[in-house]
Amino acid sequence: MLVELSIRNFAIIENLTVPFEKGLTVLTGETGAGKSIIIDAISLLIGGRGSAEFVRHGANRSEIQGLFHIDNLSHEIYYKAEQLGIEISEDQMIVLQRDITSQGKSICRVNGKLVTLGILRELGENLVDIHGQHEHQHLMQAERHLSLLDQFAGDKITSSLLEYKQLFKSFTQLSARVKQFSENEQKLAQRLDLLQYQLNEIEKAKLKPEEDIHLSEERFKLANSEKLYKTIHDSYHALYGDGKGLDWILFAMNNVEDAANLDKELKGLKETISNCYYLLEEATFSLRDYYEGIEFHPERLNMVEARLNEITQLKRKYGADVTNILEYSAKIEEEIDTLLNREEKIQELETQRDSVCEDLFVEASNLTELRQAVANELVEKIHQQLKDLFMEKTKFQVEISERSSSVRDPLINGKHVHFHEAGIDKVEFLLSTNPGEPIKPLAKIASGGEISRIMLALKSIFSIHRGITSLIFDEVDTGVSGRVAQAIAEKIYNISKNSQVLCITHLPQVAAMASSHLYISKEQLENKTVTKVTTLSKENQVEEIARMLSGAETTPLTRESAKELLSQANKIKDVYVKLTN
Repeated sequence: MLVELSIRNFAIIENLTVPFEKGLTVLTGETGAGKSIIIDAISLLIGGRGSAEFVRHGANRSEIQGLFHIDNLSHEIYYKAEQLGIEISEDQMIVLQRDITSQGKSICRVNGKLVTLGILRELGENLVDIHGQHEHQHLMQAERHLSLLDQFAGDKITSSLLEYKQLFKSFTQLSARVKQFSENEQKLAQRLDLLQYQLNEIEKAKLKPEEDIHLSEERFKLANSEKLYKTIHDSYHALYGDGKGLDWILFAMNNVEDAANLDKELKGLKETISNCYYLLEEATFSLRDYYEGIEFHPERLNMVEARLNEITQLKRKYGADVTNILEYSAKIEEEIDTLLNREEKIQELETQRDSVCEDLFVEASNLTELRQAVANELVEKIHQQLKDLFMEKTKFQVEISERSSSVRDPLINGKHVHFHEAGIDKVEFLLSTNPGEPIKPLAKIASGGEISRIMLALKSIFSIHRGITSLIFDEVDTGVSGRVAQAIAEKIYNISKNSQVLCITHLPQVAAMASSHLYISKEQLENKTVTKVTTLSKENQVEEIARMLSGAETTPLTRESAKELLSQANKIKDVYVKLTN
């Protein structure tokens, strides 16, 4: 759930911190007070589109922070965070933060870690779902209905859908390779000529593994042979010769040996110095052999330089080092062989593709059967939801049909089949709101009140299956009144038992069902307009609902009506509590 929201320099909000509770929280207030601005801030927090226009006039940036508590350790957000390398603390808290500069740039953080806007959106959509006045437009888009049906199906379809997607990936890759090898003859011939030229050039160089590394080391040694000779020569003569290092160590060794004959405790020290002397003597002779073996080969240096230059030219074309060049050589050799035997390769790929296509069709057909069974269950649940919203005569239907195909699609059992990443099905939700009227797509529904109720019925079901922790309804009750308004209020309250719900409303029936009531107001302070949020007490809640009932000044009668409405709401809540227990 969303525990706290902090907003600074956003639109007309200068500095605002809003705590939220579990259950149903309603936000009410006069038009223009800033209710929707708070929802806009949450939308940006979970990855919505932002711009410099959101930054408060005179400020450098807007800052929005949201603290979420996720007590369900199996929630999808934990898996997503682990995938993205984001650590969630033991207290199960997640902090989303988004800053928008006056230049329109976004800076996003999750638990203090800088992330991209895409990652913020990926995490945010698992935490909050916002339904505005125009949210129904998304529900009415037929292309979204398939994914909604699959969301409702949940585990019943997950394994089959995963198996289908894996086969679809293989089918797509094989189809792409068949197309690649079936391109026009001229293009393939040009490709073959290019590859053969490249292979000949690499083979002509007769490269050896890591040759560039060994040659670079040899070049360095050859280029510094004079300095190497001098340093080793000087080191040898510093140790060997009359009055040099070894003579003095020999002198010390003999003296310590004489002393050891007088004191047995020096025996160990004598052996140490003696060992050091003989080791150093051996190293001295090795130094002599080394510098005497140094030869100056300017011709060899020139040869190494020329070879390295040749390898550098090949690196520019075929790889960062000799190993990469040899790997590229093996790769193009294989491709050349494939192109020379193109017809056989095409036949092999087509056989593989057709085999996968048959399995794909079996899995697609299985998905269709599963979806048809789940669709019947969804229809039953939607009808119950609509009945609760006084739309018992409305008929809801899930139409599952096969996607349109063309002659370019695979031919299976005598007909062309178009495979999509989610199957061969096209799903559309249809509705008839009045008896005798033909069933038609959701987009054909005209009444605003009907749209609100249908949207609420659909979201009542789909929100549970999505596992969203916080649902936000932004004036979704527009265009309704009377008993329908009461039904919507009860439906929103019922949703809040499974998820935290924040609701901007102008309906007193919805406000009366709230677990927490926030009043949004606008004030003038020092020539500045600021938005203020107040958590209403029971007495103040009565006043606010009375104002919502009257639409103007409150009177003793509207206050009594407000008290009665709250009393009825409490009785309804008690009934829900008893039913759940």
